Amino acid sequence: MSVISDSPVTRSANPGRPAPLSPSVRWSLSAYFVTVWGGGFVATRVALEYAAPFTYLGVRYTLAFLVALAAFGWRARWPTTRIQWGHVAVAGLLSHGAYLGGSYYAQNWGLSAGVTALILALQPLATALVVSRWFGVKLSLMQMIGVAVGLAGVALVVAHRVDAEALSGASLLAVGWALACVTAGTLYQRQFCHDVDLRSAVCIHFAATALLMLPLGAAVEGFAIQWVPAIGWTLLYHVVPASIGAYSILHLLLRRGEATGVTSLLYLTPPVAAIGEWAIYGVAPSTVMWLGMFVACVGVAMVTSSRAARKLPLVEETS
Repeated sequence: MSVISDSPVTRSANPGRPAPLSPSVRWSLSAYFVTVWGGGFVATRVALEYAAPFTYLGVRYTLAFLVALAAFGWRARWPTTRIQWGHVAVAGLLSHGAYLGGSYYAQNWGLSAGVTALILALQPLATALVVSRWFGVKLSLMQMIGVAVGLAGVALVVAHRVDAEALSGASLLAVGWALACVTAGTLYQRQFCHDVDLRSAVCIHFAATALLMLPLGAAVEGFAIQWVPAIGWTLLYHVVPASIGAYSILHLLLRRGEATGVTSLLYLTPPVAAIGEWAIYGVAPSTVMWLGMFVACVGVAMVTSSRAARKLPLVEETS
């Protein structure tokens, strides 16, 4: 998902950027994005009861590619060189395939939707640490404190051992892999694909992910999927409201100058995921989990809400 800046890994804003959205429209779109994005983690948990992770992702992204191509891809400006095609594909594999592959396996191995969403919401913190270490973007004191506070919030949740038996080393390693990949995808996208038409980039991302996940699903999982109604509903949810709807709203908000607000939306998704999981599975978040989420959200807010955040590519535009 990402934004802004004059840093070495980003480009300056377009002076011809459209006018900002009205508050009512912005809040409506933001509410949709947060609800659908957070609910996606719960939909994943439902899907994984009937399908293996790679297999499901392969089917999901095949459908998403076909829908995206029909909806807006045919009007897009496509890359003109093989190198550019390659860069866009790599960005997509990092931001979609590797990211969701890790996220799905974390949940497949027992990590709850709420905790998965919470750890992945730390992506702005991870990106801030990377650019401050390797790209010469200095963090403010407030941002450095925010990183520590955000990590402390996650540590509080994990240390409390929500679903104790589920917090296995494998599930934490998988979600850590997902966080690392989406952070790498953010930086790669901004460095090598900043001038690519977002419509064609989304189509290439979806196609590259499908081409990776379908063979993996066949080779590793035996293409394990049960064609029950629940799979149909989760695919519909992930393809239309999420892959097409939420991403389109994300790009619209970014293009209309709402970069800081978009980044802030990321740390509202874990509570939505936790509430959705509670409603469907009866897994009530503990007081300590709510406290840890709040602390982590405060940390992310400290990193992303200051003026210094304008020098950080915190959300990748086509993830």
